[in-house]
Amino acid sequence: MITVLLADDDILVRQGMRVLVESAGDLAVVAEAADGEEAVRLAASTRPDVVLMDVRMPGQDGITATREIASWDPPRPRVLVLTTFDLDEIVHDALQAGADGFLLKRSTPEELIEAIRTVAVGDALISPALTRRLLSYVASRNQTGPSASTLVVPLTDREAEVLKCLSEGLSNAEIAAKLFIGQETVKTHVKRICSKTGARDRTQAVVWAYQAGFVGS
Repeated sequence: MITVLLADDDILVRQGMRVLVESAGDLAVVAEAADGEEAVRLAASTRPDVVLMDVRMPGQDGITATREIASWDPPRPRVLVLTTFDLDEIVHDALQAGADGFLLKRSTPEELIEAIRTVAVGDALISPALTRRLLSYVASRNQTGPSASTLVVPLTDREAEVLKCLSEGLSNAEIAAKLFIGQETVKTHVKRICSKTGARDRTQAVVWAYQAGFVGS
């Protein structure tokens, strides 16, 4: 069973999310929060697998709450940011804060359920369209970045292929299918890529790839 914490200041939204989440047999809502501070407190006490985090809430916002939860020692709750706003700066700030995924509230119920499952097992989740927009936004704010030649140990051909797939917004399962390898093998490659690039996670690795000119826009 995957446990979920709902963080949104709109009680009607939370009630709707609870019904939707619990309609899936493998998901259960363990707590609800109306602001970021309450979300952090309840995440600490209930230790859910996934926190569905709204961005704009009164008091402590979702970005600040995400940053705090992401700073905890593992295993920590995974944070899936869920918002009506798809502004590039919000996506960027949420991911920089350590969010494990970003999903728009206009997504379908099936997409939300699958997103929760995806981040719960350790995958990051950003749609391909948002990934491309994020990279373009990062490029507009960072005119200079690290060089691919600064790698202490160069990426292998397979790691390069995996990194390019990550830059396309593909999940581990999609990468495995595209490259005809196992999902565990993909996870191993992602860990090695992060280690070699100094990235915190797969999202940061993609940002590195763009800034270093490893992949184009």
